[in-house]
Amino acid sequence: MLAGGGLAAAAPALAQEEEAAEAEPAGESDAERPTPAGRTGLPLPRFVTLRADEVNLRTGPGTRYPIDWVYRRRGLPVEIVDEFDTWRRIRDWQGTEGWVHQSMVQGQRGLLVTGKRQTLRRRPEPEAPAVALLDAGVVGVLERCQAAWCEVTAGGFSGWLPREAFYGLYVDESLE
Repeated sequence: MLAGGGLAAAAPALAQEEEAAEAEPAGESDAERPTPAGRTGLPLPRFVTLRADEVNLRTGPGTRYPIDWVYRRRGLPVEIVDEFDTWRRIRDWQGTEGWVHQSMVQGQRGLLVTGKRQTLRRRPEPEAPAVALLDAGVVGVLERCQAAWCEVTAGGFSGWLPREAFYGLYVDESLE
């Protein structure tokens, strides 16, 4: 079974929504927060996914700024690198940066298969049976990650991928 490059995994949005995290943490001053540039109190940078099939990337934080790029991949993982009011500066897997409205991103964790075709495995072992082959460019959902492997859903299949096979997770990050 082969999941093609244009195929996006369909999965329910189970992660916390970006807007739900907008409240200030009680009892913390600006100096104590891990993200002095952001108002959400969430760490910067952090991975999120695009919420819509069409997301405008702007040159600045507001609708008065021109659209520089249009993303057309719901679930695409991006990093939030800065926050201003209701706008999020994001960076994609190619290093492109710009601003999107907070309503266009969600806290669900996703992945983008990079490099060559990857084998999705039944267990987190290099010799485990193959579940599917995933082409570069396939978008999926990160379920959880161990030291070297992550459980994912992509192209309608669930299984395990090595951490280095995709974009969407920091080197030292674990996911439960």
